[in-house]
Formats: sequence, C-alpha cells, structure tokens
Amino acid sequence: MTKPKGPVLIEMERPAAESPAEAPPVPELQPEGRAMQTVAALGARRRSPLGRFFWTTAGALFGFVLSISAWRFVETLLAQNPLLGGIAAALVGLFLLAAVLIALREWAAYGRLARLDRVHRAALDALASGDLKQANRVADRLVALYEAREDTAWGRSRLAERRGEVFDADALLTLAEAELMAPLDRAARAEIEASSRQVATVTAIVPLALADVAAALIANLRMVRRIAEIYGGRAGTIGSWRLLRAVLAHLVATGAVAVGDDLIQSVAGGGLLSKLSRRFGEGVINGALTARVGVAAIEVCRPLPFAALPKPKVTNLVSRGLAGLFGGAGEAKGNS
Repeated sequence: MTKPKGPVLIEMERPAAESPAEAPPVPELQPEGRAMQTVAALGARRRSPLGRFFWTTAGALFGFVLSISAWRFVETLLAQNPLLGGIAAALVGLFLLAAVLIALREWAAYGRLARLDRVHRAALDALASGDLKQANRVADRLVALYEAREDTAWGRSRLAERRGEVFDADALLTLAEAELMAPLDRAARAEIEASSRQVATVTAIVPLALADVAAALIANLRMVRRIAEIYGGRAGTIGSWRLLRAVLAHLVATGAVAVGDDLIQSVAGGGLLSKLSRRFGEGVINGALTARVGVAAIEVCRPLPFAALPKPKVTNLVSRGLAGLFGGAGEAKGNS
C-alpha cells in the first residue's frame, strides 16, 4: 500500500512566551555631570606650541591686512569726498582709542591678579619662616589692598586695634585673616551658591543639546571673575579666561572633577537621586562640580591661605545653593 504524497505537518513544541515581567531590567545610567566634564576638558586642554604659533601669526596677519584695508579705504574716501573721509578717519581713530583703552584695562587687571599672587606667596613665606617683620609687611599690603572697601572697614579697624598685642608671625596673619577675609569669604560662598544653582537649574530644565555646556561655561566664567573681584583682583575678559583655564587645569590635574557616589549621596540625600529623573541627577552633579571650581578659584584668588577660617566645603555649598530648588533634599543637608 503506497503512502499518499503531499505536505507533511510536523508539530514541534513551542517555547512558552515570555512576559514583560520576565524581561531583564534596563540598566540605569548614573549621572556624571557631562556638562561640567566637557567644560573642564575644554578649559584644561593645553595647546601645542605649533598651534599657538599658528594662531598668533594668523591674528597678526589678519590685523595687518585689516589695517592696510582700512587705511586705503579712508585714503580713497578722503580723495573722493573730504567730509565722508574725515568722518571715516574719526571713526577709525575712535576704534583705535577704544582698543588701546581695552588693552590698558586688561594690563591693569593682570597686574591686580599678580598683586594678589605676590601677597599670597609673601604670606606663605612669612608663615614658613616665622618672620614677624615680613608678616607685618603682609598685613600692611592687605590693609592697603582693601582700604577703599566698605565691607572691610570694621575688620581693618579691629586689626589696627589688636595688632599691637601680637608678637609672632603666625598669630598676626591669623588675626589678619580672621578680621579681613571673613566678609570676603562669605561673599565668595554666596557667589558659588548662586552659580551652582544656575547651572543645576539649566541642566535639569533645558533639554537642548549643548545648552547645559554653554550655560556651565558662562556661569563658571562669571563666577571666577566675580570671585577675583571680591578678593581685589577684578580680572578682565582675557584675564578671566586665563584664570578659569588655570583653575580647571588644577582641578583636572588633581582629579577633583570626578564625582563619586559619596558626593551624590550627600547632596541628594541617600537614595533619593535614583528615584528621580536623570536630568535632575545631572543638574545636581553639574552644580557640585561648579562648586568645586568655585572653591579652587577661592584658593587661587585669596591673598591669604586658610588657617584661622575654615575652608568652604562643596557639599555645604551645593546644599545651600540648591535648597528650595529641587525640594527638600538640599534643605535637609543644609540644616544638618
């Protein structure tokens, strides 16, 4: 008997369908503060000597060509229409005057920053050697530096009253720090808290690409410039960039731009960060890194090293800066 020809149905056992509950969990991405990491990498990156030579010569060539073109333009216009040519020559003269004034302002700003650095080094030398005369010179330079500041008037009067009671270098510089640096440190901490709050807010709210990087760069540049002004530096535009690059290079070299879980937990309040959005976490971390940049800027711009007064802590600065912004996480830490 022959078997019928045709398709043969073979039944195979089908595996049981997987439910969504059995799917592996999606890995959680921890916030890393990418905006501030990018700003730190850009600011701390060193340019090669060949690159500096290229951009210097390119700028000189561009300025030379622009000057020749402007001169020929004014000369031609004077020959064709003396009135319009005179107006063009006056405008060029005003532009050159503005450029010279800006250059003088930048030079003066650089001199003020260098003055703070000289006072800081002299204070370190006086502390290391224990020389009372050198400590007195440092105190005199501090009084001269802040003699026109209303916020240091009370401290200067207190220093003048108690200065005769001190007979060693350490005690004199400690007294000068306690009386003169306290109001300036408070103003610098307030500036850091405001900048941390701004960076955290933009990172958490604005979803645009590179917007958080631009906001972090602008906020940190303004913060560093303001801190320099608080301590008597008053950095110009170019000086602010150079100061920010120096601060970021220091942070990258010391590894201070890396944020660990301990900082996340202390700022966000235990496991609260894992229950909130990733943008919130990025905002908190970017704010914490901004605070670290601010603390480094204080160390660079402060004319006296920290001895009598406590050094600002990043966690406290961020907690106070973010208090009321993202709920009670910052308030709880700030009140503790």
